[in-house]
Order: sequence, then structure tokens, then C-alpha cells
Amino acid sequence: MADLRVLFTHEQIQRRVEELAAEVERDFAGRKIIFIGVLKGATIFLADLARRVRLDATFDFIGVSSYGKEKQTSGVVRLTKDVEQPLTACNVILVEDILDTGLTMTYLRKVLLAHQPSCLKIAALLDKACRRVLPIKADYVGFTIPDDFVVGYGMDYAERYRNLPEICVLPPEMI
Repeated sequence: MADLRVLFTHEQIQRRVEELAAEVERDFAGRKIIFIGVLKGATIFLADLARRVRLDATFDFIGVSSYGKEKQTSGVVRLTKDVEQPLTACNVILVEDILDTGLTMTYLRKVLLAHQPSCLKIAALLDKACRRVLPIKADYVGFTIPDDFVVGYGMDYAERYRNLPEICVLPPEMI
């Protein structure tokens, strides 16, 4: 992928995930947690984070659609897959690849709070705060990034580039 500019190397990502895991362990010491990964982009981040957290943890997945094959969100968030396990009175960490406009995360937060967890935290690998439309913040943030379209480490453009081990900027001419 010669035309892609590396924003974060695999090593930088792994170091940051290790630091985030330590924060989660500190915050939830001695308690059980459920990681809820947002399909499909957060799967690699969720897997790496979950492997590093040394607590009694399980995980589940939730699916939404707001982008399709487009570069920009449609603004309409639609649930495509709900969680399969009960979350009532559980400690839940919603794991997302990128916190962008806040539309998806605000929607998911509302959906998960309806399950009445005892605690709901948000972990986002990337935070693109410059694009925020709704006021929402993640409790755990890997990196803050500028308004670039990024791919790799689970993130895609039209289902491509998810398998890259690093996070790269997709030039506008490739979109």
C-alpha cells in the first residue's frame, strides 16, 4: 500500500493498547467486565485490548450502520446486531475504533444504557474530536487524530484495508 501514509505504526498502537489495558485494570480492579465491540472496525482493537486486560472479562459485539460504502456518515444510525448476553448490573466497556461525529456513539450509549448496566465506559482507539457534532467523550482514548480519513487495524474504506497492521491516512484521490 505504497500510497498510504502511516499515521501510527503497529508498535505504537500496541504500546498504547497496553497502556489502555493498565487503565482498565486499575479502574475495574477485582471486578468482572464485559467488552462490547462495535462491528466491524473495533474487532482488532477489542481483541488486542481484551488479551492484555488481566481481569475476569467476556466480550460481545454490537453492529451499526451509518457509513455504508461512503466516506461521510449518512447521519442515520441503524442497529444491525444487538448484544447477545444480558448486561443488567454489569460493568460494560463499549469498544469503538474511532469516535468521530459522536452520532454512532451517542446512539450506542443510549441502546446499551437501556440494558441497565451498573457501569458503562467507552474505549475508543482514535478520537477525531474536531468532527464532533454531539457532545460525547470516551473514557479511554488511544490517540487523538486530525480530520484525516484513516484505514487499517480494523478500519476500512469500502471494506478494504482492515487487515493493515498500522493505521494509515487514505489520500483523498484514493477515495
